[in-house]
Amino acid sequence: MPNVLILGAASDMAVAIARKFASKAYAVQLAARNPSRLYSLKADLGIRYNAHCSLHEFDALAFATHQSFFDALDPKPDVVVCVFGYLGENELARRDWAEAERIIQSNFTGAVSILNVASNYFEGIRQGIIVGISSVAGERGRQSNYLYGSAKAGFTAYLSGLRNRMFKEQVHVMTLQPGFVYTKMTENLQLPKLLTAQPADIAEALYLGVSKRKNIIYVKWFWRWIMAVIKSIPEPIFKKLKL
Repeated sequence: MPNVLILGAASDMAVAIARKFASKAYAVQLAARNPSRLYSLKADLGIRYNAHCSLHEFDALAFATHQSFFDALDPKPDVVVCVFGYLGENELARRDWAEAERIIQSNFTGAVSILNVASNYFEGIRQGIIVGISSVAGERGRQSNYLYGSAKAGFTAYLSGLRNRMFKEQVHVMTLQPGFVYTKMTENLQLPKLLTAQPADIAEALYLGVSKRKNIIYVKWFWRWIMAVIKSIPEPIFKKLKL
């Protein structure tokens, strides 16, 4: 039975991803800072899909614990999905380094730390799949969320380099670009309905991408072209826009 490890398993997207993989006969390892919050999800996966599910304590910002966390997993995963992240408040982060640091470490440093561990293991056995959920916000810095966007830009570049590095080791690395998603993290934002995905859409795209060994997935296809347009705007014009 294949095994998927979901890092940051308490989020809306992670719950949908867990259900999708469980429905496809995967055993599911749910990792979160407070795994007691996942008891009901574990029970649901077992009842609904007869899936084997285990809970694991994992803190994305406790970098020194990441190796021991992964070493303790038994069995080791075949697929690792990095879901965790933190949108934060850009204006607060400009004034308060603690907020800026949390944004950077939640979206970049923590992900790099644990995926380095996972990729080293997969390299040793010459197989495995890593999925990182990044963001279109990282494709060009915008005044409304450039701290979050810059952290995600770093994560996207990391995944690209890791994909290039791991290819010859038979390890596949996929980048998922969701665009806007209806979640608890975005519930206070006014999101355009046409451009916004549901967590179930993320799960469906991610599972399909894993099955077909895709490199980069835009959950809603038109985000690829939206971002191509945004990136093509000349800087003298772009800096005058309110985006």
